[in-house]
Amino acid sequence: MTFAPFVDWGKFLPNPATQAAQKVKIELEDGSIANVNTFEVNSSQVVIYPKTDDEVLNQEAFRTWQLIRLPAELGGNRNDASAFRLYSMVCLHLWCLWKYWPQEGRKRGECPCHGSMYDPYTGKAFAGPAALQGPPSNVLPRLDIEVESNGDLSILPPVWSPDRNGVVGFGRYLNNNNT
Repeated sequence: MTFAPFVDWGKFLPNPATQAAQKVKIELEDGSIANVNTFEVNSSQVVIYPKTDDEVLNQEAFRTWQLIRLPAELGGNRNDASAFRLYSMVCLHLWCLWKYWPQEGRKRGECPCHGSMYDPYTGKAFAGPAALQGPPSNVLPRLDIEVESNGDLSILPPVWSPDRNGVVGFGRYLNNNNT
């Protein structure tokens, strides 16, 4: 607590005036923009959202998302937003970071800490300790995606609520309108 008065708390505390929700293009780890024409079917990449100018803040686990282009059998061969999912990588069990595995016979998200497994189509835990948790704490938060006319992928402004996009580290409700 000695250093508490010297910390720039403005970088860590939410400020609704400076965080007006707006659509942003999905930037990949190499700095390129995700595009429906170049992102491979049944593959994934890590995305930082919301991204800031502060590289330390960008390494925060709660800003880490997994962009998945679904396997063909789940619609990943379509060239529209339905072929993609963008889930928080924070496991709903004890907040480790899970990863998507595209290999045949796997094609799921897996947490290396305690074995929770996630359905890539819905984000719902189907095995491991996260699957034993009740709703909404068994479905990963998800960001909505839009495909621009040139194929670039953008993130639509989220609504951080269990009934909509979910809450990172807590989850979201799964319903017919919000798969």
